[in-house]
Formats: sequence, structure tokens, C-alpha cells
Amino acid sequence: MELKDIKAVYFIGAGGIGMSAIARYFLHKGAVVAGYDKTPSALTAQLEREGMLIHYEENIDEIPQACKAKDSCLVVYTPAIPAEHKELVFFRNNGFTIEKRAQVLGTLTRTHKGLCVAGTHGKTTTSTICAHIMHQSHVDCNAFLGGISKNYGTNYILSDSDYVVIEADEFDRSFHWLRPWMSVITATDPDHLDIYGTKEAYLESFRKYSSLIQPGGALIIHTDLEMKEDLQPGVRRYEYSRDKGDFHAENIRIGNGEIKFDFVSPIENVKDIELGQPIPINIENGVAAMAMAQLNGCTADELRYGMKTYGGVDRRFDFKIKNDHIVFLSDYAHHPKEIYQSVKSIRELYQDKKITAIFQPHLYTRTRDFYQDFANSLSLLDEVVLCDIYPAREQPIPGVTSKLIYDNLKPGVKKEMIHKEDVLDYVRHHDFEVLVVLGAGDLDNYVPEITKILETR
Repeated sequence: MELKDIKAVYFIGAGGIGMSAIARYFLHKGAVVAGYDKTPSALTAQLEREGMLIHYEENIDEIPQACKAKDSCLVVYTPAIPAEHKELVFFRNNGFTIEKRAQVLGTLTRTHKGLCVAGTHGKTTTSTICAHIMHQSHVDCNAFLGGISKNYGTNYILSDSDYVVIEADEFDRSFHWLRPWMSVITATDPDHLDIYGTKEAYLESFRKYSSLIQPGGALIIHTDLEMKEDLQPGVRRYEYSRDKGDFHAENIRIGNGEIKFDFVSPIENVKDIELGQPIPINIENGVAAMAMAQLNGCTADELRYGMKTYGGVDRRFDFKIKNDHIVFLSDYAHHPKEIYQSVKSIRELYQDKKITAIFQPHLYTRTRDFYQDFANSLSLLDEVVLCDIYPAREQPIPGVTSKLIYDNLKPGVKKEMIHKEDVLDYVRHHDFEVLVVLGAGDLDNYVPEITKILETR
């Protein structure tokens, strides 16, 4: 179905962060937008206020009439929805065009110049920085992000620009639907082995993705990755990192809660970049984002201004309290390498303070596959409090619990295991210098309450 033919869009799994961005795109375009989700949330309530029709039980009768015309209604579903879902079965049996979220984004990369960011970790932050730089520049962009940008209070930017910034998700090989004009690849540390099975299959998936970049475009790839790219003729290749590559940082200055550096680039070096969100890992994320923005016409002043005014992403190094007595932040890190980078950044910022993490592992399979790596990364902390595994889409696996991580933490790390329900009580009765809540599960729901407890100290 062509974009111009779509009069209505129906979402099955409407409340996901990625799905909601596409829903907002079609709302803006004037289509009837409706959908199903299992549970109401702050996000679904906001979507309803913006004009989306959402219901919360599987019921074909609840589908609006405009969404029952198969020639003008596009159905978008998330892979987490079971195949026997009544509404999905109805649309399938009646010959509707049914696409995954990634397929819809793929269509947009054929009608716009897609600036995509892929990688095991760092992609949400990098794509959000790039979108902010582009949007406030003379170039402008649309954007579909994997997190809520603090600059815009949403995961979505709309404009009349030819460019669209997209977070390219490797889960379920979703990013193979995209046709990027340019892409950053941040990291290829194996993940989602429940889908891929082996590290080799994971790396092959990234090789395939790199072959989809359009001739005339570019790949901006982190130095020293294990993947082997497969570029079409006419695709330029650049490397980046914090300290080396075609694009990198020099003259890094960290102090007094500020981070400044010089941006080194084959196009034009830019002195005195200041991080609006002064976190060491954002030096590297910022280098990648600026590289893509600069390759698409953003000026030195626009790079400087974009980086200085970037406000961060909800749940990505998200500071809730920062004063002389205590620092409290929430971070979505849920892969061992992400946790390593997160803890390393916190250590750089707070060298002389005791750092405590409350961590909720995400998925039984990920815990089974990487428990030793999790333990190694968490062992960089002073104190580790482990909660039960957040199952998301999975059934329990015998013998796979948080204790696998707990038992492999290095000697010298103070450690404890508690149930999620006891977290608030734990916080009430312990003292902290720097506290971080880590993970991609639902522990984040407690963050507002933890903030209140710590603020009343």
C-alpha cells in the first residue's frame, strides 16, 4: 500500500514506545488512527488525548468502521502480539495490508532520506542527539526514536524536511526492512540470542543491514567492531570512536560538572563542543551524531548549538537528584556492555564516591547467556542490589535466576538480593552517595517514589 492511499491506520500493540511514534506520524497526516493495547498507560492516555482511539480488550466490534476498509486501512502490529490474537486474525482473514512497525519505517526510508542508527547499545541516545542537531539546524528532519527526548517531550519529530532519523532495531531482524541513506553502527556485541541463536548469526545480520545503505550514502561505523560490512558501490565508509577514527574527539576536558572537547572530522574540525548532558559516554555518542549531521549539511555553529542544548532521553542516564549530598539517576542499560559503559561513565564523574546500583535483569534468556558478563560489569560498582528477573515476553527457565549473577560478582563488592516489592523499603533504610537504578524492566516505575524518599533526607 502506498503512503498516499492510507486513510486509516490500526495498531495492534498501540502503547509501545516505537509504535506510538508512527501513530503520531499518521495522526499528523490526518488519518483515522486507532488500536488495541493490553494495558492502559501514561503513553496510551496521551495518545488518546492526541486523537487516537484505543481499547484494551480483544474485540473485533471495537474496531472503528474506518479501520474495516481493507483498501484504505493499514494494519501495524508488534512482533510481541501472539498469532492467534482475535483482531490480528480478523485482519489477516479479510486480506488487509498488515505490516510490522519496521516495515512502515522502511517505507518512510524509501520516501525520505533515512538517517539510521543501529547497534547493540547507544542507538537511542545517538539517534536522539542527531535528531536534535538536525531539527534545530537549517536542514531539519523528521525522527522516530526509541525513547522520549527531553528536548521535545516525545519520541517523535515531524517536519517538512526530506530527512528522517530512525533508530534501527536489530531485534527480530527488524532493521532489514530499512533502506538507509546513511547509517551509524555503534556496537555489535551479541544480544537477542533467543532470536539469533549464535554470535555468528547476529554479526551476519549486521552485515546484511550494511548492504541496504543506498549508493551515494555513507556508513559511519565504530572502530574495531567484529562485524564485516558489505557495502554497495558508491557508499562511503567512515570510522569513529571517542579517541580515534575519521571522526573522533580531542582535547577532552572533564570538570566542574562540564565536558568540553574538540570534534575532529575529515569535513571540518569544530573546536569547543560542550555537552548539554555532561556524561562521558556522550562524547562518543555525540561524535557519531555530529558526523551524520555534518555529512548532511549541518554547519559548525549548528553542531555546537545542538550539542550544547541537547537535554537527554528519559531513562538514559536520567539524573533525578544531583546535589552535594546525593546523586540519583535512572538508566535503561540492560546488556552487560551497556552496564559497563554506564558504570564507567558514573565512575569518571564521581571518582571519590560510593556507587550503588539496584539492577533488575531483563529476560531469562539474556541472563542465561550473559550472567558472567553481567557479574563482571556490575563488579565495577561498590554495592549491587539485585532484583528478580523481569520476564517481558518470556516464560521462566529452570535454574535461571538473578542468583546466577549474584554468585559471580567479584569479592569486595557488597551485594544483596531483594524482591522488587521491597525496593522502596530498602532505599528508606540505607544511605547512598551515588545511586543508580539499572535495567529495561518495570523497576523504573518506582523511580518517582525513590526520588521523593531521597529528597526528604
